[in-house]
Amino acid sequence: MRDVVKKYDNGTTALRGVSVSIEPGEFAYIVGPSGAGKSTFIRSLYREVKVDKGRLKVAGFDLLKIKKKEIPYLRRSVGVVFQDYKLLPRKTVYENIAYAMQVIGERPHVIKKRVMEVLDLVGLKHKVRAFPNELSGGEQQRIAIARAIANSPKVLIADEPTGNLDPENSWEVMNLLERINLQGTTVLMATHNSQIVNTLRHRVIAIENGRVVRDEAEGEYGYND
Repeated sequence: MRDVVKKYDNGTTALRGVSVSIEPGEFAYIVGPSGAGKSTFIRSLYREVKVDKGRLKVAGFDLLKIKKKEIPYLRRSVGVVFQDYKLLPRKTVYENIAYAMQVIGERPHVIKKRVMEVLDLVGLKHKVRAFPNELSGGEQQRIAIARAIANSPKVLIADEPTGNLDPENSWEVMNLLERINLQGTTVLMATHNSQIVNTLRHRVIAIENGRVVRDEAEGEYGYND
């Protein structure tokens, strides 16, 4: 990101000249108070939000020049995990993960092999035929992570991934994100969880009022909320 600006139609300026470089294989937390611009920052990285000015390149894609038809290819390189899981309720665990690969035209035998690989990684192979409503919150989030990494993305974006979880499940999810990062995937995580940030030390990028106010190699959370 170089001098990135995003202003919404209602007059709110969410990003005010943000410049950040994140290298392949890094793990970085995005922190800051509510309404600081974290969500816009995160959503701009997978082109859910289109920024107005500046330069923004993610996984080799220029996000100010990208064409609509190219966005699915960007999202093949960028996996996303949400606070509320966003699993498809009428599909099984297998079908939820497979769907991420079907939409890009992957072959059935490749899908089957990869689904079982990522389920093994998140420790939920035994839940392959379960539906989301049969899983705990922690299990749903681990399935959401499995789906996000099914296409072996270069970058994994986690938007408050522990926000709905109790401490035990939060640590399970964090251990999983750490393992994925150790395998070479760049991980960016927006979070309000000070305990996680202060315990599992990584780079901390703090955003306030649409600007980067802190960028520390092994920073602390630094907020009260």
